[in-house]
Amino acid sequence: MTSRNFFFGWVVLTFLTACGTVPDKATGNLQPNIVLILSDDHSAPYLSCYDHPDLKTPNIDKIAKRGVRFDRAYTTAPQCVLSRASIMTGRNVLDLQMLRFTAPLNKDIITGPEILKQNGYYTGLCGRNYHLDGSGNGPKESDEAFEKYGMVTFAKRLNYVKIEEDDEKTIDQFREFLDEVPKGKPFFIQTCYSDPHRPFTAKEFEPDPTKIKVPAGMPDTKLLREDLAAHYGEIQRLDQRVGLLLEELEKRNLTENTLVVFMGDNGAALLRGKGTLYEGGLHVPLVAQWPGVIKPGSVSNHLVSGEDLVSTFLEVAGIKSTKEIEGQSFLPTFKNEKMPDREYVFAVRGPHGSALPDTSSGGFDLSRTVISKRFKLIYNPMYYLNYQPVDFGKSPFWKELVTLSKQGKLEPRFAQTTMFTPQRPMFELFDLENDPDEFNNLYGKEAYKDIEYQLKKALHQWMIRYRDMVPLPILPGEG
Repeated sequence: MTSRNFFFGWVVLTFLTACGTVPDKATGNLQPNIVLILSDDHSAPYLSCYDHPDLKTPNIDKIAKRGVRFDRAYTTAPQCVLSRASIMTGRNVLDLQMLRFTAPLNKDIITGPEILKQNGYYTGLCGRNYHLDGSGNGPKESDEAFEKYGMVTFAKRLNYVKIEEDDEKTIDQFREFLDEVPKGKPFFIQTCYSDPHRPFTAKEFEPDPTKIKVPAGMPDTKLLREDLAAHYGEIQRLDQRVGLLLEELEKRNLTENTLVVFMGDNGAALLRGKGTLYEGGLHVPLVAQWPGVIKPGSVSNHLVSGEDLVSTFLEVAGIKSTKEIEGQSFLPTFKNEKMPDREYVFAVRGPHGSALPDTSSGGFDLSRTVISKRFKLIYNPMYYLNYQPVDFGKSPFWKELVTLSKQGKLEPRFAQTTMFTPQRPMFELFDLENDPDEFNNLYGKEAYKDIEYQLKKALHQWMIRYRDMVPLPILPGEG
């Protein structure tokens, strides 16, 4: 998802205390610094702290070992612009009217970093962030409209905003930001990396493609192995750069009073990943460390949505939330306390890039999903659009798979997925506990009628609440 490195800003916790409440960290009422690290196009479980057999990510693993790993973290969209808008505001994509990939955030919507800034934090954003105010590669007419209607706003929302496409230089911006933080002020910074976004360029970090274990949900071909190895190389290079950031905090004696959060902005540009509502498109890594607060080595199985971050930060900060922010705080997870389970996570797919509607789903789609603890329902109102990859449609491994499918040489369980069928089903229902790769569509099966209806009802009513313009999934007389 093209970096849209919005600012997953604020990322958790701001011990701030604007409302007079006192942070409960054992060391006193010091307001913690907050560092949010965002990777670009990164699905779970592609880190060694998630027990991936072919990846070595010791630096990101260190965050998980020092703190908590979330096993059920989801983004609100499989595209970075939409997803990051939710993470930044604590509001869902429909509520924000952020359905188009090239849309800027409404200037009247207050972001998490702004709330932190208003309450004493020095705030910043660095790294790959060229999509902050709308399209980074759209027509000049779009840019003219953004200027005309005052939609270019992000430079005013934070104290420090720098853009850098070269990940190798991002650490320099991070250091510059730290140098500029006024003495005695707590800080928040979102640091964004391009890795592991395509194109894959980390050859020296790649594992041997002949020795990796191909995920069960993917066909095992030579070209696909090479593509996976290239993706893994980017993740391992990313880890090295995260290590430099953590090292910088250590050098400045900031680690003990800094909350560090690492998260993927949306799923990886791999098969059934980015641009889809399958697990590969929405399920992302999320780990956090906060010395003295988070119990080292913790693991959370609670459903977490990207829209939950702001609520969490505000509660930790002692700041009263606003009525517009509807995410659910997961602060108790940090404190190893019991917390109510989130019943559902919702996500949407919108138009991608600057593409016009086509005969496939790559550039344009309007699918919706609802995810419970065990099941997922996907609603494809534009079911007649066949699957088209986002960002890897021209890759050799994909072209080979398409050819194999047409020749009838692809294993049936892959050939029968929506990747290779002329159309997609309007509804898909998956048991994530027994079918994590989402091959067996249970929709329409008698044994799952009740589950099917409950999920459709939840999605239907959510779409009504937020005025979704997509046709509703339940027809009159149904149910």
